[in-house]
Amino acid sequence: MALAGAAALQEAEKDKETEAIIQEEEHRVDKRSTSCPSRWIEYNGRCFLFVPRILTWAQAERNCQSMGAHLASIHGTWEYNQIKRIISDHIHGSPETWIGGSDSQEEGVWLWSDGTPFAYSYWCSGEPNNGGNQDCIQMNYGGNNCWDDVWCDARRSSLCAKKV
Repeated sequence: MALAGAAALQEAEKDKETEAIIQEEEHRVDKRSTSCPSRWIEYNGRCFLFVPRILTWAQAERNCQSMGAHLASIHGTWEYNQIKRIISDHIHGSPETWIGGSDSQEEGVWLWSDGTPFAYSYWCSGEPNNGGNQDCIQMNYGGNNCWDDVWCDARRSSLCAKKV
């Protein structure tokens, strides 16, 4: 029985190593992509650009729109991890960053500024709490780099996304 458990553990470790190699290779391919404009990173059919300039949510969305994009929508854990990597590769950190989620139209109804369905979230514990009418999403909040609703007039870096 112990041998079977050890073999299963070895197999799980091999799977983790293989997954890490695949992830690293996909990351390199994304960085070399030529279908996105200069400085943009391709991932999963979209181009992403980290904007370190500190702006309000509306200013950040307008800035993304000026480049044919929107603040980024996020549709799964794997994608969120890739997006966090794009930011940390750019500035070697994890600043609080605007993404395209907002419930400013109706409290508690979260929408993406690009119009895609809001089917995934990574809220921090106790969030969203709408503390004092907080309607916009920042990522990389707290030690878990999770999501927090915050006042839309706060100033953050931002992440733009557009289709390839």
